[in-house]
Amino acid sequence: MDSPTLTVASAQVGGGGMRKSSTLICAPIMAESVAKMVVEMGRAKAVGADLVEIRLDHLKVFDSSEDVKTLIDQSPLPTLFTYRPKWEGGQYDGDEKSRLDALRLAMELGADYIDVELQVAQEFVDFIRDKKPEKFKVIVSSHNYQETPSVEALGNLVAAIQATGADIVKIATTALDITDVVRIFQITVHSQVPIIGLVMGERGLISRILCAKFGGYLTFGTIDSGAVSAPGQPTIKDILNLYNFRQIGPDTKVFGIIGKPVSHSKSPILHNEGFKSVGFNGVYVHLLVDDIANFLKTYSSADFAGFSVTIPHKEAALKCCDEVDPVAKSIGAINCIIRRPNDGKLYGLNTDYVGAISAIEDGLQGSLNGSHVTGSPLAGRLFVVIGAGGAGKALAYGAKQKGARIVIANRTYDRAREIADTIGGEALSISDLDKFHPEDGMILANTTSIGMQPKVDETPISKHALRSYTLVFDAVYTPKITRLLREAEESGAIVVSGSEMFIGQAYEQFERFTGLPAPKELFRKVVESTS
Repeated sequence: MDSPTLTVASAQVGGGGMRKSSTLICAPIMAESVAKMVVEMGRAKAVGADLVEIRLDHLKVFDSSEDVKTLIDQSPLPTLFTYRPKWEGGQYDGDEKSRLDALRLAMELGADYIDVELQVAQEFVDFIRDKKPEKFKVIVSSHNYQETPSVEALGNLVAAIQATGADIVKIATTALDITDVVRIFQITVHSQVPIIGLVMGERGLISRILCAKFGGYLTFGTIDSGAVSAPGQPTIKDILNLYNFRQIGPDTKVFGIIGKPVSHSKSPILHNEGFKSVGFNGVYVHLLVDDIANFLKTYSSADFAGFSVTIPHKEAALKCCDEVDPVAKSIGAINCIIRRPNDGKLYGLNTDYVGAISAIEDGLQGSLNGSHVTGSPLAGRLFVVIGAGGAGKALAYGAKQKGARIVIANRTYDRAREIADTIGGEALSISDLDKFHPEDGMILANTTSIGMQPKVDETPISKHALRSYTLVFDAVYTPKITRLLREAEESGAIVVSGSEMFIGQAYEQFERFTGLPAPKELFRKVVESTS
């Protein structure tokens, strides 16, 4: 598929004042009893939903003649009634007539919307045609739990849904790769009718946020985390507070963190808070990417203005850039990509080592009790780096610049040897680390994901070996204090958390993304409050 350029000229995004997006937020209500549904609807309003989707198929006992009226009367928000059958991924297993009768009743009693599946939509829409209240809308939906079809197939699907007489088109597909989502964005942007286009699964998350940019009619958000009605739904709280959904409009620039895994990353909290504090029109999202070259080729429009890059893509990302900062080239890895506004070319740089090296120097300086050292406190020290990936190379390069002697320890010795030869240092297999003790007062820096959530009881080195180190740094920042740092502190070493590196690398990225000074105090506060 050609690299699509997404333009939002046809996205009908209205709203005035503070709110840029007219895209609604809908809370699925899936309780097992009417009484519990009423409670949930109250909670949906309290967290900021615009409407509720009442999933009748989740009710254990349902008497349509009474319950539909109760639900409409008791709802503090506009209502969308869905009675999803098993054959379209729902819970209802009864006869079709009763199901469609319940939906018709909801319309008659004052529901704002009903959702009916494409397979049965034609006869249903024909049946209610003359009875439709003025403001009532029919959503005709199609769910694909296997894949996201081609743009052509999606276009045909939209046409088929429109032909039924739908007021609103709803298409939900499944993301096998994050590049699938771009096809839904294209369909949404060019649609001449109100459309809900969502892509299920973690790789489809951006469809649920960026629909506000590309003109989607609504998105779904849950009241509680985990209580989803379809895979990949975020919470309403995150939609509103983490992604600043109401502020997303056609001109909003998109940034994000490219990684695998990526859901643990706190970068979106940091950058979105930063954007909000300086009034910058941007949104920063999680991007679960399998193939970075394919991702960058697909999301090639100016809308997608810059990316942070994390494990395992830092080296592959460098090869995708049109131009690379000389320091990043020496390191052989980047953690930041900027799309130049004038020519759309990708510029790669590395801000990893700056944050980490400064934090390590600050830690050492603090231990010298104010005695003045000219030059870097790293000069002449033996600096042991665990890991030979992008972050490992960055730290080794940064420490070498400061005059440290470098040792690279890695699971595969050959890889460690390769980096050590490039930078000028020694190589070690990680299994020999416990016995490695050429001198005291060494510095240790873990740049692997060992000890990261959820495997918090793992550590790359045994506790007894930590006695040889003056300072231990861990690039892992979830949890803030890893087992490695805890045991290092118990062994008398100075410890520097990965959150220091995280904050440091984010400053420069933020400034590159926005052209504005980073709100450093805010960043530190955000990281501390989310640790």
